[in-house]
Amino acid sequence: MNGSRARDAGQPLLLGVRHHGPGSAKAVRAALEASRPRVVLIEGPPEADPLVPLAAAEDMRPPVALLAHAVDEPGRSAFWPLAAFSPEWVALRWALEHGVPARFIDLPAAHTLAWERDEEDGGGEDMDGGGKDGEDGGMDAGAEQDALDEDVRVDPLGVLAGTAGYDDAERWWEDVVEHRGAGKGDALAPFTALEEAMTALRETYGSGGHGRDLIREAHMRLRIRDAQREFEDGVAVVCGAWHVPALRRRTGVTADRALLKGLPKVKTDMTWVPWTHRRLSRAGGYGAGIDSPGWYAHLFAAPDRPVERWLTKVAGLLRAEDRTVSPGHVIEAVRLAETLAALRGRPLPGLGEATDAVRAVMCEGSDVPLALVHDRLVVGDVLGEVPHTVPAVPLQRDLERTQRRLRLRPEAAERELDLDLREETGAERSRLLHRLRLLGIDWGRPAAARSGTGTFRETWRLRWEPELAVRTAEAGVWGTTVLAAATAKAEADAVAARGLADVTALAEHCLLAALPEALPVVMRVLADRAALDTDVAHLAQALPALVRSLRYGDVRGTGTAALAEVAAGLAERVFVGLPPACAGLDADAAEEMRGHVDAVHGALSLLGDVPAAPDGRLRARWRAVLGTLSARDSVPGVLRGRAVRLLLDEGELAQDEAARFMGLALSPGTPPADAAAWIEGFVGGSGGGLLLVHDERLFGLVDRWLTAVPTEAFTDVLPLLRRTFSAYESGVRRTLGELVRRGPGRRDRTDTAAAGAPGFGPGVDEARADAVLPVLRLLLGPDCDEGTRGERVEVRR
Repeated sequence: MNGSRARDAGQPLLLGVRHHGPGSAKAVRAALEASRPRVVLIEGPPEADPLVPLAAAEDMRPPVALLAHAVDEPGRSAFWPLAAFSPEWVALRWALEHGVPARFIDLPAAHTLAWERDEEDGGGEDMDGGGKDGEDGGMDAGAEQDALDEDVRVDPLGVLAGTAGYDDAERWWEDVVEHRGAGKGDALAPFTALEEAMTALRETYGSGGHGRDLIREAHMRLRIRDAQREFEDGVAVVCGAWHVPALRRRTGVTADRALLKGLPKVKTDMTWVPWTHRRLSRAGGYGAGIDSPGWYAHLFAAPDRPVERWLTKVAGLLRAEDRTVSPGHVIEAVRLAETLAALRGRPLPGLGEATDAVRAVMCEGSDVPLALVHDRLVVGDVLGEVPHTVPAVPLQRDLERTQRRLRLRPEAAERELDLDLREETGAERSRLLHRLRLLGIDWGRPAAARSGTGTFRETWRLRWEPELAVRTAEAGVWGTTVLAAATAKAEADAVAARGLADVTALAEHCLLAALPEALPVVMRVLADRAALDTDVAHLAQALPALVRSLRYGDVRGTGTAALAEVAAGLAERVFVGLPPACAGLDADAAEEMRGHVDAVHGALSLLGDVPAAPDGRLRARWRAVLGTLSARDSVPGVLRGRAVRLLLDEGELAQDEAARFMGLALSPGTPPADAAAWIEGFVGGSGGGLLLVHDERLFGLVDRWLTAVPTEAFTDVLPLLRRTFSAYESGVRRTLGELVRRGPGRRDRTDTAAAGAPGFGPGVDEARADAVLPVLRLLLGPDCDEGTRGERVEVRR
């Protein structure tokens, strides 16, 4: 084919492409070099025309995207992503490099966003899915997941591949486009062939279920006519190949304008935002459905021998991960890829052949390192950049300034950030990340700190996703700076919060984010909600967050005195309401209440160390409540057992008394299920196994009760016991098994040593107790020598 149809005199040069196709991108560049048009028209929103010059900036690096959002509703947005291998990006850069005007001619984003708003169930076109991939008749295979109002949508790429005998549209496209080369011979021949194929498809399928394309194509035809009047025959159009037959068809201006009449419209802002290869690889959300953007980028950038260069990259990655990959592996992998391509009847090896060769030669048949290759190279973590001069909401500008000041560079790859809150930079970074989370901008997510909870350190996992630009624009309604926006958002969330626990969590967040102006509003709402809420479970859920704020607020230099009074009042109400709330609960409700009891106990353990809290009084009241729970028969066994265990841990209950409680709970008159629940409450959770290992009397009580359970009842209590004991560490379970095998009552040191089970000596081992004292001195400091005698007593206990 000689491409004459694409070059008819007086007709625009229509270059039909596959979006994000490296072969199409190379062909577009060759066609523009050969035809030298006077203006380049590109499928895209016309509101982006003022942003075109920014594409030539030195600090503009794809992948990037055009972002349009409704001014009055920033969360309503649409993206048009462009990678280095996107034909539209190549056309845009060619026009800028040659001083040729470049204009966008698709339906304005103002109509697109209004269209989306009018969708009743959100089942219309997924404009967030890359803007135009799915709507362009499926020229991007992954984007065909977008749904339209019509029942059936034609996938042109799939139809052409099936006609050619391929069961994989992606492989067909590689064979006929990517592997045939661009710029060789007639530069317009590929576009002529593709136009003929699309013309045949549209004659058969019409709009192919893409009903809105008719409106978009009418707008594009009008813009092409405007350009022809201005530049005569020097017009080149880069658009999805599906649209080419419709743009070639001669229609009346009146008919096209009639299709556009009465379209809904909203006020819209537009800007450039960074994009990522990983986001391009996603079919839904804001993705474009490209399975292998890293591979596409390699095909577009490689000057020659793409397979050899690709396998060299793979070898470098695997060597960096300490895998043995030599130059010989690369050579053998190239040979295997070429052999596979020949056996499969392909002109050149594609990604499939290269992947199979890597698996067989470099990965020794394992898919584990192959997954790394796919993640790092086939997809990749490339993050684009945009100039600081692009239009942005004030909140975005403030965030960028803060990121530069704190040296927190947005990156597409996930990384871990460890912060020392005693350092000013670490504290400021922490405040920024907490404020962004409050605004719904989840750039960072808290992770478990290496040094544990409640220290001077925080650990975050950071990953910048492109859609965070939308979240930032949406959060701009709350303020022009991150601090002002977070403050306003916290105040609004406090007023709108439904539950007491939500308000306490918000108060904690205000302290973490250092929002002193929002805290009075949150505290006022908290006090009002606490006074009206009578549900003990709600009060118990709310208390831990308040106590954490009191205990650790000073680490960040924030005042917490206002929380102490609320926390103390909340605790008092829990003390009064907990005993009656625990009576008569079924098994599920009792298990849930046990979690609340544990949470309150942990919170009060911290609250007693806070100077602002009433010293000692709350702890004493709480011990009295636990005593009440442990002695009431109407309280479920799991709660009575838990109360006894907590009192024992606190040193308020002697071991003899704990053994008495256990004996009563495991007496023959107690139903086995209730006794098993008591054991679950007493020895379940952290430290319960060690308690049985080191306390002969408690172990003997459990052992005797368990052996006395009737056969018919044993199957009923077994699941609960299994859940209790399976939570222990493997070493504890092994020791308990040795003790059970040996049987209770044999406690001489020889038998213990022979059995390999430590503990259960006839008396206190002075040498072992004294060995702990040097460690305690290191932990407590040099001034602890006067308390050595007390320490020895505590160690023996």
